[in-house]
Amino acid sequence: MKTTSPGQSTAPAYISPDLAARTTAATVEVDGATVAYWTCAPLHATPDTRTILVIHGFRGDHHGLLRVADQLPDMRLVMPDLPGFGSSGAFRSGAHSVERYGRFIADFMAALGLGPDTVLLGHSFGSIIAAHFVAANPDAVSPLILINPIAAPALEGPKGIMTRLAVLYYRLGARLPRPLGLALLRSPLIVRVMSEAMAKTKDSSLRNFIHGQHHAYFSAFANRDSLLEAFTASVSSHVAEVAGSLNLPVLLVAGEKDEIAMLPDQHRLAALLPDGQLTVIPGVGHLIHYETPEPAARSIRSFLEDHPA
Repeated sequence: MKTTSPGQSTAPAYISPDLAARTTAATVEVDGATVAYWTCAPLHATPDTRTILVIHGFRGDHHGLLRVADQLPDMRLVMPDLPGFGSSGAFRSGAHSVERYGRFIADFMAALGLGPDTVLLGHSFGSIIAAHFVAANPDAVSPLILINPIAAPALEGPKGIMTRLAVLYYRLGARLPRPLGLALLRSPLIVRVMSEAMAKTKDSSLRNFIHGQHHAYFSAFANRDSLLEAFTASVSSHVAEVAGSLNLPVLLVAGEKDEIAMLPDQHRLAALLPDGQLTVIPGVGHLIHYETPEPAARSIRSFLEDHPA
């Protein structure tokens, strides 16, 4: 394991200098992949300090959850870039599937010595990975927090047509000659369209920050094949299919205006959980981690106070 300096600089208006001061970066070998991860230390560690393992969403990396981490200075957050994304290498063999990412969580926790009192948090695609991991490993973590959880099949319902178009986009990007495929997948115009579609805030400065984050980090994937595999995994599974097996406290943090993980599906998912709690943040969509980190963090803190280690 190699410890390095904290990660790239971020906009000071939206992420405090204090976070950078308490953040360290390191790498570890997991299942044949060099995994980069960041640890945000608590300002004042105690025996009761909670450790949260954070699993980011599709095409994202640890940067996306930094604003939430900034609002939880009393906790320790461990944030890896998933294999195939950000600064982490792809798996050397095998598909980048939900099951494989679940094995990654188990191996990563073992490598860092993270025990069953670890809190697991997943955002978007990370919610699918986290939920399936917990269903297969019921005593590995506790509790579970899902932000913008993917609560229903992506290929069904009103968003099914757009999902099928996205499938064609990623398949085309993987099959075109490499320069053309990468140009398509990393197109600044397409990334901007995706960013505009997801952002709901009317604050122009915050919108510019979000677009800048997506422009800087949304195209940091290892290769086209791993990206297609991960996308296929993201639209082939969902949290509800394992909800009945999640026999631990689960917090769902949903956006009122989320067009990817829609609110009616969140209510149905909450009803399927043996011990679930749903928090709905008004006025925000699929970018809770960027647009409304403060209420998300308040909900997380309250939930963990109700479910101590």
